[in-house]
Amino acid sequence: MDKRRRKQPKTSTSCSEEVSSIEWEFINMSEQEEDLIYRMYKLVGDRWALIAGRIPGRKAEEIERFWIMKHGEGFASRRRELKRRNS
Repeated sequence: MDKRRRKQPKTSTSCSEEVSSIEWEFINMSEQEEDLIYRMYKLVGDRWALIAGRIPGRKAEEIERFWIMKHGEGFASRRRELKRRNS
């Protein structure tokens, strides 16, 4: 077995930013925005910048976080908890 180490690609600190829990608070979208995001996702997939370009005042990161929080497995229990609190 070759004992030489392979060079690992260097990662820059600007690319690997840590996301704080504050940034992952639920993003409120209007029904029209949700509908447009859903329809655009079906057409273009996860091209968040393209979708965000159709919604004034929204960034690609917001759209992606909204989608993950709405449709991601890890956030399912959190959504149920929020629904119970609001009911």
